[in-house]
Amino acid sequence: MTDQSPTLFLVGPGYSASRLAALCLDTGAWRVIGTARSEDKAEALREKGIEPVLTDDRDGLSRAAKASHWVISTPPGDEGCPGFGLVGDFAQEAASVTYLSTTGVYGDLDGGWAFEWSPVNPGTKRGERRVLAEQQWLSVRRDTRLVRLPGIYGPGRSQLDRVREGKEEQIVKPGQVFSRIHVDDLANGLFALLQHPGLSGAFNLCDEEAAPPQDVMAYAADLLGMAMPVPVDLETADVSEMARSFYSECKRVSNARLKAATGWRPHYPTFREGLSAIFKAENN
Repeated sequence: MTDQSPTLFLVGPGYSASRLAALCLDTGAWRVIGTARSEDKAEALREKGIEPVLTDDRDGLSRAAKASHWVISTPPGDEGCPGFGLVGDFAQEAASVTYLSTTGVYGDLDGGWAFEWSPVNPGTKRGERRVLAEQQWLSVRRDTRLVRLPGIYGPGRSQLDRVREGKEEQIVKPGQVFSRIHVDDLANGLFALLQHPGLSGAFNLCDEEAAPPQDVMAYAADLLGMAMPVPVDLETADVSEMARSFYSECKRVSNARLKAATGWRPHYPTFREGLSAIFKAENN
């Protein structure tokens, strides 16, 4: 690695961004820097090979921002993206800026397709916050890449874990489908974008098959040889408003633009391949 090595700057290096970091570091060519809110979190990043920069170190943040390819994954609040307040004023110094948003910005499409040119029409508070965050980043970099993500699953965060943990009920809403993305496909999709820094605009990053959540849960239960959680109707289920809001939107998400622009293809085109791979890895 040299001073000319490409640098990835992660603002909010969580579950998904850490998989991207590992992918970049495995090439032996990339340097990866990530924000940390405390010395403990900084040490955890060092253990992953990520160079930490504390969020209260303005000089360090400024140095990290220069000529780096940014990926911002901090969840927004009522004021928008916390990462924008942290480093937004350095954005012009970046080689590229990629903000991880959500397909929730499209709102409910009653099972219809969401494309990148579909109008944003959030139907939840979470979706409204994401739209605000997208607007913030576009206000300082018109070439910001907005990567819109559906539900993310992967090792330690899948229906396999929910079945094993003894989830007793599975909400069923007739006609409901969600799109998903395996975390490794997410990382590979972002890495493909990093290879094309001239691309801008919105990109949906998802798998090839939107599916009813009960089908995914049933597949996980079958892999484990355990009982499927009892199906319950959404209207009578005892769930939080947050959980209920997830079922207020129904859509299928197209990933065609990212595939055409970068050549990326999902290794796990449906939940079946993704869950099967997680199960196999856990049992090897």
